[in-house]
Amino acid sequence: MTTQKTILITGAAGGFGKGAALGMAKNGHNVIATVQVSSQVTALREEVAALGLSDRVTVYRLDLTDPYDIQQAIGLDFDILWNNAGMGEAGPVWEIPVDLVRKNFEINVFLPLTLTQGVVQKWVREGSSHGKKVVFTSSMGGLFTPANWGTYVSTKHALESVAEAMQQELAVHGIKIQTINPGAYYTGYNETMADNPFRWLDDAKHFTKRADLRKGFDDFFATPEGKMDAQEMIDRMIDIVPADTGKFRNVVPQVIEDMLKDHQLKAWDNQI
Repeated sequence: MTTQKTILITGAAGGFGKGAALGMAKNGHNVIATVQVSSQVTALREEVAALGLSDRVTVYRLDLTDPYDIQQAIGLDFDILWNNAGMGEAGPVWEIPVDLVRKNFEINVFLPLTLTQGVVQKWVREGSSHGKKVVFTSSMGGLFTPANWGTYVSTKHALESVAEAMQQELAVHGIKIQTINPGAYYTGYNETMADNPFRWLDDAKHFTKRADLRKGFDDFFATPEGKMDAQEMIDRMIDIVPADTGKFRNVVPQVIEDMLKDHQLKAWDNQI
C-alpha cells in the first residue's frame, strides 16, 4: 500500500503529466501541478475544480527558464519531485544547428538538474531527506538512438547518467531515484517534435531533403509502435511515481523493453 504523498510535477499542462497528475489526485495523493505558461494555469485550475479535485491539486506556473519560478518551487513542501517537463529537437545530427542542440540540453538536462539540486540539497540540509524521491521522465530514446532523433534522445541519454549517478550518491541520505521510459505514445509530443526540423531544413542548403525526412517520420507514426494509446503509460505513471518501492528504470510497454534489451545486446557486435 502506497502512503499518501505530495508530488510536485513539472510539465503538467497536458499529455502524460496532466493525465497522471489528475489520476494520482483521484487516488488520494496531493499534487502540485506546474505548467510552463501563465495562460495554462487558469485552464488547469478550472479543469481541476470541475473534477472536484481542488483540495488535492494546486496549480503553479513553473517556467524552468525563469530562475524565480525555480526558487519558488524549491521553497514548496513535497515528498516527490517528478521532472516531467521537456522538449525535443529532431532532424539529422550532422546538419542540425548546434544552437538548437544546446537549447534542447538546457531545457531537458541543465534546468531540471538545477531544480533537482536545489530540492535535494534542501531536503538534506533540513534533515528531511529520508523517504523522499526524484523521478525523471526519460524515454525509450534514453536507451537507444534512432537516426534523425539523435539530438532529443542524447538529452535523455544524459538524464539516464544523471539519474544513475544520483541513485548512488543520494542513497546514504535515503533519497530514491527513478526513471520512467515511455515508448512512442500518442500525446502529440513526438508529432510536434517531428515538425521542428522543418523550421530550418532547407533543400537549397542541406544534404537531407525535406520530403525524405517527412516521409521517414510519417512512416514511423503510421506503425502501431508509433501511435500507442497514452492511457496505458499514464496508468503506469500513476502507480510508479508515488510508490515507495519499485524498479529504478521503468520501460513501458513490455514490447519496447524487450526491443531495447535486444538492441543493447547487439550493440556489443555492432560493426563500423
